Amino acid sequence: MIEGIIWAVSAGIMLGLYALPEKFTREFKFENTWSMFFAIATFIVPVIVSISLIKEYGGVLSSLPSDVLIKMAVTSFLWGIGVMMWGKAINHIGLSLGFSLFIGTVILVGSLLPFLVDGLPPKNAFLTIMGGILVVLVGIIANGKAGMARQKDEGVSQEELEEKGSMGKGILIAVVGGLLATGFSFANAVGRPVIHEACQASGNPAWVTALAVMVIIYVVGGIPIAAYFIWQISKKSLWGNFRTPYLGKNVALTTIMALLNFSASAAFAFAAFKLGQSGNTVGYAIFNTISIVVAIVSGLITREWVKASARARNFLYIGLACMVIGVVIIAMGNSIAA
Repeated sequence: MIEGIIWAVSAGIMLGLYALPEKFTREFKFENTWSMFFAIATFIVPVIVSISLIKEYGGVLSSLPSDVLIKMAVTSFLWGIGVMMWGKAINHIGLSLGFSLFIGTVILVGSLLPFLVDGLPPKNAFLTIMGGILVVLVGIIANGKAGMARQKDEGVSQEELEEKGSMGKGILIAVVGGLLATGFSFANAVGRPVIHEACQASGNPAWVTALAVMVIIYVVGGIPIAAYFIWQISKKSLWGNFRTPYLGKNVALTTIMALLNFSASAAFAFAAFKLGQSGNTVGYAIFNTISIVVAIVSGLITREWVKASARARNFLYIGLACMVIGVVIIAMGNSIAA
């Protein structure tokens, strides 16, 4: 149990930090940075992992039931759309608020999805979980108010709004993206047990299962992301931005983003395995909450909120506190269920 918690916390730290290098790319528009990141994260890293770290991965895939693969493919595709919207939301509303709203929504829905696979817990556990979710919802609302107040405090011009988009639009993108991204939780819950058996039969150690699951989720999820960014870059004539003296630096930064993101997801999957029956929900809650805390601290350190009023920051802190408390309650409910 302790080992699982450590892995979940480590995964959350990596996820909370993964978008930070995006702030330091040069002469790239949003579409250039995030298309490069997603290309590396969803295609290059998984292919390298499948070839170098997973024994007989082709045999593992061929042994999986078709219904499991279909469920994983559909929900991974939705996850891909969701994380693409997450990147867009961060561009609109900043790192700290983008993480808070997106991950808050993921926690709100994603903590319940594994029960569709594993069944509902006892009544007292289920009510405890629902209470925690309501507290998380209060936190999401508070963070939305924080973002709206910050935009007002910063006196964003009409030109800037047209360039980045309104705070309200960014909040909507983050929440809808979070709903779609809960497909990750479902895909992991459906696929991990049978993939674990297949990996063990092929002589892989237990930790490889997490990588095998993530390869499927990331590659399938990368398909809608790739289509979207090819369309956007072509529409806005941004292909020329890749011919920049800073290309090497930008590739390095987006590669760091990709490695942190993929490693975070794989670490969560391993944490869920180590946490046992309640791992998909308890681990998911810990994983996402830690990522929010790290992202908000990163946003504060990089001075995203330097022009915000005390009122806006107080809403942000209240929202964070509610989400942390709500996740603790969710974890307690899942402990009862276990």
